[in-house]
Amino acid sequence: MIKSLKKEECQLILSQNYIGHLAYIYQNKPFVVPITYFYSDNRIICYSGDGHKINAMRQHNKVAIEVDEITSITNWRSVVAHGQFIELERSSAKAMLHEFSLGVKDVIMRKELRDLDFISEFSAKIDSEEIPTIFIINIEELTGKLRHD
Repeated sequence: MIKSLKKEECQLILSQNYIGHLAYIYQNKPFVVPITYFYSDNRIICYSGDGHKINAMRQHNKVAIEVDEITSITNWRSVVAHGQFIELERSSAKAMLHEFSLGVKDVIMRKELRDLDFISEFSAKIDSEEIPTIFIINIEELTGKLRHD
């Protein structure tokens, strides 16, 4: 049976995971890409190198992120958060990147029972010479479904 999730259930799924699928629009076409995130205080914290998705979100700031937990075809949970892309700068960006790295490390420790020392252990972007763009998605709408037979 498929049923809708309550807001609190959606928030729990977001808080227990760190990989999602970011959806955005570029030149009137939808794009979906995997992204590492951290959920905190009704917002999604992310970062990325400058490029296609950052340029697209700067032009059209309405985005969505989908997170799922799939055990089988008849046992899954899925959440979609719609919201607004907001790029951060300077001290705000630095503070949010710190919260992101500590948060993702904590989720990985709880979920996978692995302790990580550095953000580069779960993200290739930090190893590059490029300075990442730090952004949040302020969640405006949250929906979810589950199937469990």
